[in-house]
Amino acid sequence: MTITQRRSREAMAQRVAADIEEGAYVNLGIGAPTLVANYLGDKEVFLHSENGVLGMGPSPAPGEEDDDLINAGKQHVTLLTGGAYFHHADSFSMMRGGHLDIAVLGAFQVSVNGDLANWHTGAEGSIPAVGGAMDLATGARQVFVMMDHLTKTGESKLVSKCTYPLTGIGCVSRIYTDLAVMDVTPAGLEVVEICAQITFQALQELSGVPVIDRSVKPG
Repeated sequence: MTITQRRSREAMAQRVAADIEEGAYVNLGIGAPTLVANYLGDKEVFLHSENGVLGMGPSPAPGEEDDDLINAGKQHVTLLTGGAYFHHADSFSMMRGGHLDIAVLGAFQVSVNGDLANWHTGAEGSIPAVGGAMDLATGARQVFVMMDHLTKTGESKLVSKCTYPLTGIGCVSRIYTDLAVMDVTPAGLEVVEICAQITFQALQELSGVPVIDRSVKPG
């Protein structure tokens, strides 16, 4: 199936940023979720990193990197006025204590009931890297997942049941992919919007699991 005008990672990050409310305390996971910081604009959002930073800003301009100022993925970041450094034990206490409003994480798989697998595929030779993902998945009030809809081999990352080791159970609130935005609801995955030039039926086929069209009201 040919898919056109699917969202880029930058466009996905911009879409996630649009859903983050003023005053929120937010952790951006390693990889693509870090791009969200570049699209928050003038919103007062407090970005947290598990290595012990609160008040991160967007990526620094080329040549202005500070090697002492990095996020958990070892990427250079900036620090906004009022930002702070602290011990990573305090940072994990903040995560585990329910003080984060949103965690934006990548994923290998998300199940229809919101289970998350994002730290290990079980593949031979792969290096497991859970980091703070389990603490974020269970400690944040909402978990947004930002990921490609399909694997490189064309399989859906949305599954009826995760086959990879779990990061968290029933923790995902909303899923942002290059094809769609979906909410995890008690009834299943509800499509908020389709982001590519495909029909709902095509999205259903590509997803490989039942998805609900929000525009269709129950009879």
